Amino acid sequence: MPVTHEQRPGTAAAARERVRRLLDGHAGAPLPPHVVGDILLVTSELVTNALRHGGGIAAFHAELDGGTVRIRVTDRSPTPPSTAARRRVTTPGGFGWPLVQRLSRSVTVTPDLGGKTVEVVLLLAPDGA
Repeated sequence: MPVTHEQRPGTAAAARERVRRLLDGHAGAPLPPHVVGDILLVTSELVTNALRHGGGIAAFHAELDGGTVRIRVTDRSPTPPSTAARRRVTTPGGFGWPLVQRLSRSVTVTPDLGGKTVEVVLLLAPDGA
């Protein structure tokens, strides 16, 4: 049976804390620190993008299911995530979406009425473990 957390966080830090508590409740062996770090980084990027580019968080869902964690963030913008072309090396930002895609097992963007939902699935064990 999956373990879930659905309260809508107001900040990336609040979302990370909720996912950290969810991971702490994982019944298996302790998760490797780099796996926890990757999951929390993806959580932070999803929430930050929703707040910065998506008009705010409409819904948040995190769920442990077997060997994965599934995180869904719904925002108020129908515009799909993209990676902006960087004009200069010193221009801030532009790294979050590629990180989300690279660290996640799967990424799905689904248009919703008045916004979109970004869902990621991440492994609880390093690849090959």
